[in-house]
Amino acid sequence: MPQDPDTYDFIVTGAGSAGCVLAARLTESGRYRVLLLEAGGRDSNPWIHVPIGYAKTFVDPKVNWMFESEPEPELNERSMYQPRGKVLGGTSSINGMIYMRGNAADYDQWRQLGNQGWDYDSVLPYFRKAEDNERGEDPYHGAGGPLRVSNQPYKWEIAEALLEACKQAGIPENPDFNGAQQEGCGYYQTTTRDKRRWSTAAAYLKPARKRPNLTIRTHAHATRVLVEGGRAVGVAFQTPRGPQTARAAREVIVAGGAYGSPQLLQLSGIGPAQHLQDMGIAVVRDMPGVGSNLQDHFNTFCTYRIARDLSLNSLHYSLPRRLVAGAQYVFLRAGPMSGNGMYVGALVRSDKRLERPDLQMNISAWSTIERTRTGIVSHPHPGISISPVHLSPDGRGTVRLKSPDPLAPPEIRFNFLRTENDMRVMIAGVRIARSIVRQQAMQKLLVEETSPGIAVRTDEEIAADTRARGVSNLHPVGSCGMGSGPQAVVDARLQVHGVPGLRVVDASIMPVIVAGNTNAPTIMIAEKASDMIQEDARAAG
Repeated sequence: MPQDPDTYDFIVTGAGSAGCVLAARLTESGRYRVLLLEAGGRDSNPWIHVPIGYAKTFVDPKVNWMFESEPEPELNERSMYQPRGKVLGGTSSINGMIYMRGNAADYDQWRQLGNQGWDYDSVLPYFRKAEDNERGEDPYHGAGGPLRVSNQPYKWEIAEALLEACKQAGIPENPDFNGAQQEGCGYYQTTTRDKRRWSTAAAYLKPARKRPNLTIRTHAHATRVLVEGGRAVGVAFQTPRGPQTARAAREVIVAGGAYGSPQLLQLSGIGPAQHLQDMGIAVVRDMPGVGSNLQDHFNTFCTYRIARDLSLNSLHYSLPRRLVAGAQYVFLRAGPMSGNGMYVGALVRSDKRLERPDLQMNISAWSTIERTRTGIVSHPHPGISISPVHLSPDGRGTVRLKSPDPLAPPEIRFNFLRTENDMRVMIAGVRIARSIVRQQAMQKLLVEETSPGIAVRTDEEIAADTRARGVSNLHPVGSCGMGSGPQAVVDARLQVHGVPGLRVVDASIMPVIVAGNTNAPTIMIAEKASDMIQEDARAAG
């Protein structure tokens, strides 16, 4: 039937890791009209597409929300900087590009919590559907999908030394962290293609953007889901020309990420009733779980000075090295700018009695003095870093409104390191990092530990250093959790409980954070959701 020009079958709020997938998949058949709203602009910034360029976009307000958490009580009242993508592709346009799915047991746990269809055997086909893996197709990987997954472009000397040191430290070699098993050490694969970033904007949205049934609105900040008679019927959004609205004949799909999605729901009157009333927002549906259950990995940095100029630090402190690296990349698509700098890593257990890894050791070919909203500052000498990341933290936080102003940033609280176990794992991670660099493969390269430093030895000293320097690992999830209990926001089909016509599709629906980087799982969630949405649409007629 003919529709009003401002009425669509589906409206998707947020053109990020999930939103681009949804827009592409929902328009494939030509049957449905889709409006995709993105608060940021197009992904035209050249640094987005250069793998090492994420050091630039890390602090660029033109493509980055640059959020800050509230002060963390267990981290000496420090705030955690939270870069999130404000651009087509969302955070997939500014992240570190590591392709990691998590552990198979993560998804089996989702199913054990009552979320039918989210066990590993059920989600694996969607990982494979999304993927175009450089290694080809096998039982764990797909070929021919939109998302290019590539090997590291080169075997850098420093990466080979660190990988050998991991093996000498007793960590078994693992050629595929996303294959039959997760534990071990090896090279990371990345979401890159031809040595360029391959975000969801490049992988999914670019091929779809010429479809007549897809409308993409950039600089369109969703401010409220319109609810009439208890049903979601459209979206209000702010543009440079002023406020506008659009209506959805079938569904509104919120895909704003772990911060944006609960914020938009709360602005729409869907959330904890008392909090909404305190903000002066009329309560449409009292849902205490909206903005609760926030989870993130936590990490610290062990940095080391090395004897030879094999690291990426010189790109920060040496103009000649920058010029050479730039020329190599521009003319040959080669050199240090063609990789992401995190070449190898290890998935390990903090306690051998555990059934699966709870630490991810990110090993980087640089060392930094600081990584804050003012920039990334490298040491003025060659260096590397090993970052122990706690993959199964106990901490649970919140996302709340700071004000009823829809353009204001949200209030973010993590509650890191509130339990003895969370600190125990971080201490173990620092000791594992030190065991790696002590191996023979690193002895000719290692000069000194620059942080925490050799003066930090006891558990108490490591704990104090972790509280002083540890940070969010920038993998926020869970704030619109999937399930059936009183804290659940969406059901197993990602429909918001009690609000017909409304779904949430992004990392916020994870009931428990996965043991690994969260971008690939978010893309999987959107692939699976796209099928469910179209199944429900066909059933409705």
